[in-house]
Amino acid sequence: MNLMSVELSEQHFHKISALVYRSCGINLKPGKEALVRSRLMKRLRAQRIDSVREYLEYIESSEGRHELALLIDVMTTNKTSFFREVEHFNYLRDHVLPGLKSHRLRFWSAACSSGEEPYTLAIWLREHVPGIDRKDALILATDISKRMLEKAHLAVYSAETLKNLPSPQFRKYFNKINGQPSGSYRIADEVRKMVRLAWLNLLESWPMKGPFNVIFCRNVMIYFDRPTQQRLINRFWELLEPGGFLFVGHSEGLSAINHNFRYMRPATYRK
Repeated sequence: MNLMSVELSEQHFHKISALVYRSCGINLKPGKEALVRSRLMKRLRAQRIDSVREYLEYIESSEGRHELALLIDVMTTNKTSFFREVEHFNYLRDHVLPGLKSHRLRFWSAACSSGEEPYTLAIWLREHVPGIDRKDALILATDISKRMLEKAHLAVYSAETLKNLPSPQFRKYFNKINGQPSGSYRIADEVRKMVRLAWLNLLESWPMKGPFNVIFCRNVMIYFDRPTQQRLINRFWELLEPGGFLFVGHSEGLSAINHNFRYMRPATYRK
């Protein structure tokens, strides 16, 4: 099987784009053909299929009914890191957490990838909310990629992944796993217990009722078209408590979307 010679025709690109869009809202625009082909080859290789045509036929067959989820998985972008866009965490520390006086605290990382974002949130709560263990504090962490959720569940990260972590937090919340020469670290139990991981497609129904004090949905909406972004922002509004905060990615301002949020600072909004 020589996948190097497999071609992705314009027709097949549009069909795959439509499948992905209907399933999860990701908008694979023209110009992304090389990226789509590269990621698609992973699934052809895994299924030992020789052509895109055969693969599409397989997805539409009864035998391939579970394959669409795996295709979505490889098509999603999972770039993340601890304390990514650190300005958000500093704003959280200085302007949001001091105002949260309730016993019940609820945060949502709406596209948690391999877990760095929700675990950063958990570390930040432990560092900056007095008596956090006496509170009913929970971080819901959801993602459409089961592969990424498995990594988040393991909570094991390489030394390279952790190199930009502030030293005090690194020493306090990460435990070296012995016997692994490359250097791997597991997040401490007191951090892990604050995070609840769950699979979720943002386009489908949401089982959680809220309200949330804070929602993080960062660097996700750039992959959606405007109508999908609009629906998502409206749904976030409904799940936030009055005065709650929404953080989006710094490349994802809401200026082109109709909404009732109050602009606080770049990529930071308040209900």
